[in-house]
Amino acid sequence: MIVLGIETSCDETAAALVEDGRTILSSVVASQVDVHSVYGGVVPELASREHVSNINTVVDLCLERAWNRRSAWERVDGIAVTRGPGLVGALLVGMAYAKALAFALEIPLVGVNHLEGHIRSVPLEHPEAELPALALVVSGGHTSLFYLENQNSCREISRTRDDAAGEALDKLSKALGLGYPGGPVIDRLAPLGNPKAVRFSLPRIKSGALDFSFSGIKTAALRHCRLAEINPVEPEYAKRPERMPTALLDLVASYQKCVVDQLLDRLEKAWKRHDVRSLQISGGVSANSELRRRAADYFRDRAPVYFPSLLLSTDNAAMIAATGHRRLAAGEQDSWDLTAEPNLPV
Repeated sequence: MIVLGIETSCDETAAALVEDGRTILSSVVASQVDVHSVYGGVVPELASREHVSNINTVVDLCLERAWNRRSAWERVDGIAVTRGPGLVGALLVGMAYAKALAFALEIPLVGVNHLEGHIRSVPLEHPEAELPALALVVSGGHTSLFYLENQNSCREISRTRDDAAGEALDKLSKALGLGYPGGPVIDRLAPLGNPKAVRFSLPRIKSGALDFSFSGIKTAALRHCRLAEINPVEPEYAKRPERMPTALLDLVASYQKCVVDQLLDRLEKAWKRHDVRSLQISGGVSANSELRRRAADYFRDRAPVYFPSLLLSTDNAAMIAATGHRRLAAGEQDSWDLTAEPNLPV
């Protein structure tokens, strides 16, 4: 079975063709970074308009890359589309397009949870990852930890109480004038600073819950900027780190270390409470080099840690197609009144 996946939950327009839930035939992603970077973050209305402009071209290119022609619709057996969570306007573009295709081609349609897609991006490339497992989804909009007991059981055991990890990185980058998205910039600059120069405290949840919280570190970093007189730099300085103040590089390194510290702290506590055979980390922030390196070292003798490849870490449609395949292969499909749900739970 070949499934066409469509993803438009935020600021990437993506389409992918996946065969039997395992083999990626083609994957195309149109980024909107240039559109939103001047505002320091995603502007929902602009994101929706970009999806409208890009989606037809992206899907056509996806078919062309798989079969060298854009009209190979007869090979598609079903369509999987992101229905939430995400920006409602952006989601509706993908939903409307997917419905129109499914209706015209007379093939089944299923809606997919975006977070479940990230979770499934790990076994898509690492079928050897055993269950039960802990799955950490960490991105610009979401930071949640799930317990995967089996293929059909996914239970959220903790989430962020305020900012997501990627959101915290973006906000510091914006405050320092380093540009958007902030995660890749901070990841590139952090090795040039001293990660122990600025001390940040991990949040303590009195109830003993494993929830995350990143608003405190953001506030502490902004206060440090004022006290240490660290001023924003011009965006082009991010490409010339040798001209950046040492105090700024030290702050960036210390900030990233604290974000990773909290992710690993919650993951370790969850590991102690659950009998698991693997740890799976996905989402845009899973591309962070320090998180990948330290997680592998941290759990080296305790449990294998799996990450998706860099191309499948950020938003993509291959993970949506692979997730939708399981339902389509079982003969399931959604009705035409399926709609977007911006706060859709797993």
